[in-house]
Amino acid sequence: MGNEASYPAEICSHFDEDEIKRLGKRFKKLDLDSSGALSVKEFTSMPELRENPLVQRVIDVFDTDGDGQVDFREFILGTSQFSVRGDEQQKLRFAFSIYDLDKDGYISNGELFQVLKMMVGDSLKDWQLQQLVDKTIILLDKDGDGKISFQEFSAVVRSLEVHKHLVTVV
Repeated sequence: MGNEASYPAEICSHFDEDEIKRLGKRFKKLDLDSSGALSVKEFTSMPELRENPLVQRVIDVFDTDGDGQVDFREFILGTSQFSVRGDEQQKLRFAFSIYDLDKDGYISNGELFQVLKMMVGDSLKDWQLQQLVDKTIILLDKDGDGKISFQEFSAVVRSLEVHKHLVTVV
C-alpha cells in the first residue's frame, strides 16, 4: 500500500494522516489473502456487512475499476463518502448509486425492483414488490419520464435526512 503521504489529495481529502493509517491497518486485516484487494468474501468478514443484503452493491459502488475487488485506493475513496467530514451531496450520490445499477444517472423501475428484491428477499411476493416499486416511481418521478433522477431521489432522501446516518468514525 505504500506511504500514505504519497496518495493523491482526492484520496486523503476527508481523512487526516492518522485516519489513513488506521484505515490501512483495517484494510490489511480484512485482506485475508494479502492480495492487496478485498474480495466479496473478505468484505463480508466485517460484522457490519456480514448480514447486509446490499453488500454486493456496496462493493460494486466502491469498485470503480470494475475488476470485482476493492483495492486500497478504492477502499479509501469509498470509505471517505462516510467520513464525518464528507459532504451531504457525496452521501446522497452514494445512496443513489446503490440503486442506479447501470450507472446511467437514473433509477428505472427494473433497477428499483432488483435492489428492493435484494433487501426484502422472499418476504414479499414479486407482484407485491412490483406494486410497491410502481407506486414509488409514481411518487418520486416529478417530471413524468418513468424513472427517478438524482435530483428527484435527493429531494426525498434529503428530507428524510438519511445522509446523516451514512457516517463512519475511523
